[in-house]
Amino acid sequence: MALRTEQVEQFVRDGFVKLDGAFPVDIGERCVRELWDATGCSRTDPATWTQPVVRLGGFSTPPFREAATTPTLHEAFDALVGVGRWQPLGGLGTFPVRFPSDEDPGDAGWHVEAGYAGPNGEFWLDHRSQGRALLLLFLFSEVGPDDAPTRIRVGSHLDVPPLLEPAGDDGRKWLSLCHDAVEASAHRPVALATGTVGDVYVCHPFLVHGAQPHRGRTPRFMAQPPLVPVGALDPYAAEPNAVERAMAPRPARRPGVTGRTSPPTWH
Repeated sequence: MALRTEQVEQFVRDGFVKLDGAFPVDIGERCVRELWDATGCSRTDPATWTQPVVRLGGFSTPPFREAATTPTLHEAFDALVGVGRWQPLGGLGTFPVRFPSDEDPGDAGWHVEAGYAGPNGEFWLDHRSQGRALLLLFLFSEVGPDDAPTRIRVGSHLDVPPLLEPAGDDGRKWLSLCHDAVEASAHRPVALATGTVGDVYVCHPFLVHGAQPHRGRTPRFMAQPPLVPVGALDPYAAEPNAVERAMAPRPARRPGVTGRTSPPTWH
């Protein structure tokens, strides 16, 4: 089902839209069986869940390709990025599998996603979001408020273009940009990416978000692949798509009080 007009406008305004049941539950369960095998942990023995997070690489076996290429997802990509302007997903990854734990996972900082590898192998971003048209959050388990749902600063994607526009196509180093984006978006309300198997959060590439510790009882399985654009996005396009509409530079807001933040890391 194609996105409704109000969903597209929500994406532009808030920086994300949730697609309920974007892929079938039975496909999700087939994926989860492979993911459990890859963790080296036992699904039925919590004593084997010794780490707060286990990171798994990309998966391109048939169930993952099926989950990544449903008509619902393709229609959403067309609506937000444009027909022929995105590369089909050949699989899914990476997977930060989060386990219930009192231990600090060490990666729960606010951040934006990096776009591309720049000089000396460092991560960079630019005002065209080179390398990333969308950030996607695929849920492969029940995710409630205590199950380490990704935290989202609603509307924070609008705070990032003013930080990138002065650098133009030269871009900025990821770590430096993250620090400024976290500071600039501190006033934003927070939403949690909760849901069930088959739900997908489709997010603007500039959205500020973060992980958090798992305080629930059931491990959380989620994939966070990028949707790669075909050609360059253009913040100044005469007929912009939904992603580009939200990339147009606006005056930056600076919070009155700033402080140290946790290092921005992957969720």
